Amino acid sequence: MATLSLSHPFPPFFTVQRTTSTTHHPNAFFIRPPPSFTRLPQRRFAPAFVATASIKENLGRIHKTFTDFTSLNHWVVNDYFRLVNSVNAFERRIQALSDDQLAAKTEEFRLRLKRGETLADIQAEAFAVVREAARRKLGMRHFDVQIIGGAVLHDGSIAEMKTGEGKTLVSTLAAYLNALTAEGVHVVTVNDYLAKRDAEWMGRVHRFLGLSVGLIQKGMKSEERRFNYRCDITYTNNSELGFDYLRDNLAGNSEQLVMRWPKPFHFAIVDEVDSVLIDEGRNPLLISGEASQEAARYPVAAKVAELLTQGIHYTVELKNNSVELTEEGITLAEMALETNDLWDENDPWARFVMNALKAKEFYRRDVQYIVRDGKALIINELTGRVEEKRRWSEGIHQAVEAKEGLKIQADSVVVAQITYQSLFKLYPKLSGMTGTAKTEEKEFLKMFQTPVIEVPTNLPNIRKDLPVQAFATARGKWEQVRREVEDMFRQGRPVLVGTTSVENSELLAGLLREWNIPHNVLNARPKYAAREAEIVAQAGRKHAITISTNMAGRGTDIILGGNPKMLAREIIEDSVVPFLTQEDPNSELASEAISEKMLPKIKVGSSSLALLAKTALMAKYVSKSEGKSWTYQKTISFILGSVELSLSYSLKELEELANEESEFYPLGPTVALAYLAVLKDCEEHCLREGSEVKRLGGLHVIGTSLHESRRIDNQLRGRAGRQGDPGSTRFMVSLQDEMFQKFNFDTQWAVRIISKITNGEDLPIEGGAIVKQLLALQINAEKFFFGIRKNLVEFDEVLEVQRKHVYDLRQLILTGDDESCSQHILQYMQAVVDEIVFSNIDPLKHPRSWGLSNLLKEFKTIGGKLLHAESLGGINDDALLNSLGQLNEVNSVDVVNFCLPNLPAPPNAFRGIRRKSSSLKRWLAICTDDLIENGKYRTTSNLLRKYLGDFLIASYLDVVEESGYDERHVKEIERAVLLKSLDCFWRDHLVNMNRLSSAVNVRSFGHRNPLEEYKIDGCRFFISMLSATRRLTVEALLRHWTSPMESQELFL
Repeated sequence: MATLSLSHPFPPFFTVQRTTSTTHHPNAFFIRPPPSFTRLPQRRFAPAFVATASIKENLGRIHKTFTDFTSLNHWVVNDYFRLVNSVNAFERRIQALSDDQLAAKTEEFRLRLKRGETLADIQAEAFAVVREAARRKLGMRHFDVQIIGGAVLHDGSIAEMKTGEGKTLVSTLAAYLNALTAEGVHVVTVNDYLAKRDAEWMGRVHRFLGLSVGLIQKGMKSEERRFNYRCDITYTNNSELGFDYLRDNLAGNSEQLVMRWPKPFHFAIVDEVDSVLIDEGRNPLLISGEASQEAARYPVAAKVAELLTQGIHYTVELKNNSVELTEEGITLAEMALETNDLWDENDPWARFVMNALKAKEFYRRDVQYIVRDGKALIINELTGRVEEKRRWSEGIHQAVEAKEGLKIQADSVVVAQITYQSLFKLYPKLSGMTGTAKTEEKEFLKMFQTPVIEVPTNLPNIRKDLPVQAFATARGKWEQVRREVEDMFRQGRPVLVGTTSVENSELLAGLLREWNIPHNVLNARPKYAAREAEIVAQAGRKHAITISTNMAGRGTDIILGGNPKMLAREIIEDSVVPFLTQEDPNSELASEAISEKMLPKIKVGSSSLALLAKTALMAKYVSKSEGKSWTYQKTISFILGSVELSLSYSLKELEELANEESEFYPLGPTVALAYLAVLKDCEEHCLREGSEVKRLGGLHVIGTSLHESRRIDNQLRGRAGRQGDPGSTRFMVSLQDEMFQKFNFDTQWAVRIISKITNGEDLPIEGGAIVKQLLALQINAEKFFFGIRKNLVEFDEVLEVQRKHVYDLRQLILTGDDESCSQHILQYMQAVVDEIVFSNIDPLKHPRSWGLSNLLKEFKTIGGKLLHAESLGGINDDALLNSLGQLNEVNSVDVVNFCLPNLPAPPNAFRGIRRKSSSLKRWLAICTDDLIENGKYRTTSNLLRKYLGDFLIASYLDVVEESGYDERHVKEIERAVLLKSLDCFWRDHLVNMNRLSSAVNVRSFGHRNPLEEYKIDGCRFFISMLSATRRLTVEALLRHWTSPMESQELFL
């Protein structure tokens, strides 16, 4: 490593670094100091430099120790050690129990809870039971720090545990303890793979202790979901959980519900909680239905967007992903579309053109999406994974499809939506675990009232985080990444390179191929994604080079020397798969250089080779006997089942199963025996190779750009140095990186300084003021996105209250008894009457000034044919006014059979105690509500409300009885109408609220607070929606029972 120290005019903290090699490539790049700089004698200053570095290092350690000691976290963790001591005190007694006695502890705990003990009373013993069960079933014993992690989760906090510290095992403690109440525990992961892995792996502990374990996966039927949600512990991923909640609130009847209603949420443990609640916080979950059929406009708008030039016809704001047409752009677009006004309501083109420009500028292929099988599939920028079922809303996805020339799918309208923040606030008790949350603690406290507790590592972290290197150009950065990868490869150290997109990962892969450096790529492309777990498992082996998009493979640890279980499974697959199936899913990778070709070969013992040969021969005979080849997926599932068999049975039991004489070949037990033998060889090999890799310095992680959050950078760093292993990390950034451009950060000053320092060469600046300034820009980006999430949460809190009201009402209708459904109908009828009365009277004025004519007209319109009968048809405003005038002479009122003087009496429908009681309750509600002002004629107003309400309700009950239908059919009709009306108006309300959230931002120009405006108008919209729902429900029911044939469209 050659280092030049630069004197005046630049500060001494700027250094220029250049990696040199003893073997010079013809294209190698060398640097000589410019003549104006004098090379100083290195030996003269070396001792002082070493001494200074040593002093700084020791001061840093002292400062860190002092900070740790004075932090609140330190004292909180110390307090948890009292629980650890209690758990350890139980350990010897629990170890003495037999398997049956240990499993019986679960029922004992539940009995103690029923007798009045609390979870805190049994916590220490329950944790000791789980620790022992894990030791027996998994061969893993919880460390003391993992006991602390479990306690943090149980207390409803977020446990920050570094990568490799065993978060998955920690979750078993809190999950078991809280599942004892039989109210359901949800363990939420970030994808289906991790949910399935944890349910099978950790589920063995829970099942051993007598708890039921459920798993929710994509594509499951309602019956399976319902069964799994009713288990004691349910493993799922965040999106499946959210969509199940939304779908349950769109269900047409109670049989379609899958969650534990009326209390679907009790306690959740969210794995990678920062990813779910913060990174995904900007993307609300949406269930959409088809809307307008305007697919033909998108390709036309895409052609217009190609004609327009940035800077001339439109301007771009990268930070907000917004575009704005200039006057020239509007004129050209209108000419191209042959329209006089892009914003014409009868021929609206503005939305389509703006979306086409956004698709052109902000949505890049292989960055935001990939094209597969004629579809544009979204790439999650945080995980690097394809999200097949997700689509961008508001016409963006259709614009992207048009840009790529794909088939345009129909526009969608939101029918249900919720953010992850709102979803997880529904849990009375919420906890989470991650390796990186402390930097976002303020956000967790503000939004969820959930503190973050740093759980100490079991072994000290000895990872070296090397200084960030800054480059003026992207070309210089990528060349330095290539050089550093080459240097590490020659040393034999494994390397993980983190990139921000598919595009960048393939750019670097191309560079490495040019220099014949074998490597693995892991990104959203299906040919790589299918091998995700396998690639990550190999990433810690000697000479392994892995290029991975952000977070891809997260959840699978990188073990130095390799993962023996994954390696053993690969050997089994190589021996068995060719004989059972002809499919080759990895054929696309055959021509690509992959790092496994350079990895040290695993030496398999002679006994393992014999078992592999026997397994291969048996697989060949099985395939022949069945007469057809298996599918690849079936073959892999069979091998996984056999591996699971090896964990469930002892070696002796497997040998007995394999030797049994049967008409079927015992392939499963034979594969299981071969796996156990190969696993033993792999464990020995990985142990030896792991020791060698540690001696070389461990895993080296290279970050190729700063992310929008320091936390995501730390996630990548956390891949190295797990469980006390050695390792190192290095971040390299260029001033052409997307983050600096996206936020319009002024980096020209840094470009000029770096160019002067490096004399125009592509060399890095390491440390110093420039890098500090660039890191400060990253903090500004964090603040910007925090503002977006905060704004989203504040706006969603308005909708959250409304959503809770609607969904609670919906569940009451769905799951309530027939009587409660009928009461809803009667309340709606009285409410509709009240609204008509309130809009036409003034209790402070005499009835002669009331709008009685309009009141009667509205009332008869609501009732339709039912109230146009002779009994009410003859009433006019004069008759009603005379009747109201005579009320002053009335001394007493018969509440049940009330009638205004000289007006027709309502039908005699209030027969029986139940209906009379209902009538009396309505009268009491009318008298005690504050919907009407106090005035001289308030009593008259209330009696009018009572009379019209009785007339409408009694007429309805009368016509229902005359229909001759049984009560069950009547209740089904009522429930269906209630739900359909509510869903219809709620869907429209969501559309209106989404439009309102965009519209209120304009009001800030008038010095008005957009959030306050949103709250006021949102409340007004919601009240109007509820009113319209009640009126439509009443009208639909009356129309159904008076004209059944005319009302059939209601149920279509």
